[in-house]
Amino acid sequence: MQQRTATEQQVLDAIQPDELLLFLGELVSFQSLADNETAAQQHIASKMRAFGFETDVWDIDFSTLRQHPAFSWEVERSTGLGVVGTIGADRGGKTLLFNGHIDVVPAGDRANWHSDPYTATVRDGRVYGRGALDMKAGLVAALWAAHAIKASGVALRGRLHIASVIGEEDGGCGTLATIVRGYIADAAIIPEPTRLAIAPAQAGAHNVRIRVPGLSAHGCYREEGVSAIEKYMLIHTALVQLEERRNARMRHPLFAQYRLPYPLSIGTVRAGNWPSSVAEELVAEGRYGIGIGEDSNAARRELEQAVAAAAQLDPWLREHPPIVEWWGGTFEPAECDVNHPIVGILSGAHQTTTGGAAPALEGMTYGADMRLLVHQGGMPTVMYGPGDVRLAHKPDEYVPIEDIVTVARSLAVTALRYIGYDD
Repeated sequence: MQQRTATEQQVLDAIQPDELLLFLGELVSFQSLADNETAAQQHIASKMRAFGFETDVWDIDFSTLRQHPAFSWEVERSTGLGVVGTIGADRGGKTLLFNGHIDVVPAGDRANWHSDPYTATVRDGRVYGRGALDMKAGLVAALWAAHAIKASGVALRGRLHIASVIGEEDGGCGTLATIVRGYIADAAIIPEPTRLAIAPAQAGAHNVRIRVPGLSAHGCYREEGVSAIEKYMLIHTALVQLEERRNARMRHPLFAQYRLPYPLSIGTVRAGNWPSSVAEELVAEGRYGIGIGEDSNAARRELEQAVAAAAQLDPWLREHPPIVEWWGGTFEPAECDVNHPIVGILSGAHQTTTGGAAPALEGMTYGADMRLLVHQGGMPTVMYGPGDVRLAHKPDEYVPIEDIVTVARSLAVTALRYIGYDD
C-alpha cells in the first residue's frame, strides 16, 4: 500500500465532512427533475466560484446538440445549463475529469417515504432524500475533493475539471454538451453509486416501445373483439425467453456476480380506453439491456425478430403484427481497460485513504454517462462512488455518510497522483 505523502495528508485534512453534508442537504432540496435543473446548476456554479474555481457556465444549444448522432432524451427541454469548474494549470501534467449529474427521477407517492424526499434527513449514519444517492452525494464528494486541493494551495501540474451535468437520467444531453464544449481529459471518473467498487464497465440500455393491436367490442360480447391485453401476454412470454437466452450467451468477467447483467424490463403497460370495452391496443414500454461489446443494431434486430416470431404463432397477430419502436434514452455499453493507469491509481488511493483492501472491480448493470465520455470524448472512464444503486429510484433513497467521505478523500488523492503536483 502506497503511504500518504505530506501533501496528500494536508489535502485530506482540508476535507470538512460537516460542510460537505450541509451542501449536500442544500442540493437535495432542489427538485431537479428533467427540465427543472437550472436552479440547482446555478447553485453548483455559485459554490464553484466561492471555492475559487475557474467556472464555465453556458446555455446549452439544444437545437444544435440534437443533431449530434449520440444525442438522445426522453424529456423535451427548452433550456439547460452546462457547468464546469476547473483547478490547476497546464504545466506538463495530465488532465482529469470528474463528472456527475444533478438531475433526479420523480419521488413518486410521498406516502411511501418516511421523511420529505426533498429535505435531506440524516438518520443512522445515512443521508435520506431523492437524489442523495443518485447522484448528488457523488457530485458533492468530487467538488469537495477539488476544493481541498485548491484550499491547500497545491500546485497541480495539470488540470482537474469538475462537470455538473443535466439530463443523465433520460439520455445524457448534459454530458454530451460538455464534451461538445471541449472538455476532454486524459481520463475521467464518474462518482455514481458503486458501493465503493471501481467499475471499468457499464452495460447498455435502449428504450423500447411495443404496440400490440386488438379489436374493440362491447365487454358484454367480448368474444366478438380481440383483447390486446391477452395478445400482449404472448409477446411478453417471448421477451422473457429472449432475456434468458441473451444473458446466458453474453458472459463477461466483470459481471460474473449477476445472473441477468443485461435485463429486459417492461416498466409501463397501457391498454384500452374504456372499462367495458375490449382493449383495442396495448402499449408496453421498457428498457432493453445491451451487452459489453455487443453491436446495438444487431441487438435491436434480435428483439424485433423475437416479437415477430411470437406473432407468427398467433392467427390474429400474424395478420396484425405488433410494432416495435425505439425511442428516448439510448445508453450504449462502455468499457475501460482494467490496466489503464486511472484504475490502478484510484484503487491505490482508496487503499491509502481507508487503510483497507483494494476495492472490487465490477461492471455496473445500469446505463450511465460513462459511454459518452468513452465513445464521444475518447476518455478512459471508470465509475466509483458512494452507496448502492439498488436503493436509487425508490422511496427512502439513502447514501451512507461514511461512503461519501471515503469517496471525497479517495478522489482527492487520485487527482494528486494522476495529475501530478509540485512538492
